[in-house]
Amino acid sequence: MSTFDDRERAEEARYAFDQETQFKVMARRNKLLGLWAADLMGLTGSDAEAYAKTVVLSDLEEAGDDDVFRKVRGDFDTAGIDRTDARIREQMAELLPVAREQILKDSK
Repeated sequence: MSTFDDRERAEEARYAFDQETQFKVMARRNKLLGLWAADLMGLTGSDAEAYAKTVVLSDLEEAGDDDVFRKVRGDFDTAGIDRTDARIREQMAELLPVAREQILKDSK
């Protein structure tokens, strides 16, 4: 019974680690997206960092990427930035492997 319990605990630990890693990857992707958007809106330095944090926090509204997309889309509309919905979503997709690589590198 001990071997089964040990295996179960190991699986639970692996699942928790995978979930935590995925959360960090998505947060990093959202930060990178925020920095990209900030650059397009002419924000630099601490203003760009502060904006990127608002993008990261927007992901806590609901499951999935729609809340982050709506945040950036709305801010682009307000700022008069001409980017299609498809381009914003493409940028999100392009930044995901970059974020994953950064998080995995940081965890070593």
